[in-house]
Amino acid sequence: MSIKHFMQEIEKGLKAPVYFLYAEDPYLLKEASLMAEKTIPGGERDFSVNHFDLDGIDDVPPFEQIMDAANTIPFMGKQKVVIIENIQELAKKDMEHLGRYTANPSPYCVLMLLHRGSPKAQFKELMKEVKATPLDVRSQELPLWIKEKALRKGFEITNEAAEYLLGVIGPDIGLLSSELEKVTLMGKSRIDTEDIVGIVRGSNDYDVFDLVNALKGRDSQKVFRVAKTLQETQESYGLLGAINWHYSRMSSRDKGKTVSYDKVFELLNEADVRIKTSGGTFPLEYVLIRLLRI
Repeated sequence: MSIKHFMQEIEKGLKAPVYFLYAEDPYLLKEASLMAEKTIPGGERDFSVNHFDLDGIDDVPPFEQIMDAANTIPFMGKQKVVIIENIQELAKKDMEHLGRYTANPSPYCVLMLLHRGSPKAQFKELMKEVKATPLDVRSQELPLWIKEKALRKGFEITNEAAEYLLGVIGPDIGLLSSELEKVTLMGKSRIDTEDIVGIVRGSNDYDVFDLVNALKGRDSQKVFRVAKTLQETQESYGLLGAINWHYSRMSSRDKGKTVSYDKVFELLNEADVRIKTSGGTFPLEYVLIRLLRI
């Protein structure tokens, strides 16, 4: 798991002068950024951490000035961290400035280059010269990620509880992390399924397991009853992600192929695109109707 590899780098004290981190999920990039900042003692961060966003709403300084910040000796001569978010927005004309720096990096600075999505071609050669690490967590690694995230927050979570959390929330790293944050408030050292059912469900009588079971049983009335209840507390994109997670698990176990999973994933992907492009207004019910017909 690559995020684990980066955590190991954090534990060592970020020994490489330049890190190139990339991920599709912006939450993982933000988490890595925060971890890097915390390597600097709290009282020194105002002086020893510089943060730039090439896709920010504020005016972005010329890239030469950003490189100057990396070359500037830090307060009291200790290590500093310079973080550049959305490095994928770097203009090609500025690649020369970046290349000159990575060829001769400051001994006092750790430069963090955060790239959203798959790295662009212009960075391929650069990635060979620096510490390049993908952060995205693969689907099959999510239970392990949950367990390790829980341990970092001070508690153990059972395999069953991790699977339940994934089944209800889906593979959205940010939402999963938010739910784990709620669990910390319980103050328990070991968390099992029954400990988190109430937190995840809230006051609802249903969860996504009920919705998927109703879909499998082609119980249309229950499907829409459960969906209506869940939509009172959950966004459509979150529910869609959880449904996709369930079908992914089912497809890997269903050797008889009683369901056309290719069609299922085609519908779910289409709905995901429409929800993102329409600002979340695409009706989940339309997807459910089509899933019931498969």
